[in-house]
Amino acid sequence: MFTKVSNALKSSNSSIQADETAKTIFRKLQGKRASAKLTDEEKAALEAEGKEVNQISASQMGYDERVDNFEKLISLLQSIPDYNPNEEELKIETLQALLADLKVKNSEVMKTYFVLESARGVRNDLLYKPLTGVVDISSDVKSYIKSVFGATSTQYKLVSKLRFAKI
Repeated sequence: MFTKVSNALKSSNSSIQADETAKTIFRKLQGKRASAKLTDEEKAALEAEGKEVNQISASQMGYDERVDNFEKLISLLQSIPDYNPNEEELKIETLQALLADLKVKNSEVMKTYFVLESARGVRNDLLYKPLTGVVDISSDVKSYIKSVFGATSTQYKLVSKLRFAKI
């Protein structure tokens, strides 16, 4: 869809500055870098010259960043009077509806994520909490059965096959 919007923008009488701004936003939405990432050899050469090399991630592919960049794109398109495509899927109103839908879905994902993380915390306490977690208790039970019945007993052989591990 972004390619179609980009081509519709290029075909309009938009300014060069607007086209460049849109190009930057499209690049961010697609997760492309503005400049090529330096190779290890290039980094070493720059460091040998005494220049500091610091390349940070530029993808901006998180949900919040993508929604923000999509919102910036729509705002830019609204500021270009000549952007008026005939195709319904490329119209600003359709893009705004898609943005609203994405925001609602992103909000629902975030709510669900917090519930999931909370449930994982409860699970981790149940399984891995020192002394009272299933993993530690199972180890203690195996040791107790081994002490009562012996390492070669049938009872110990049955429980020794059960595996509980800390992650």
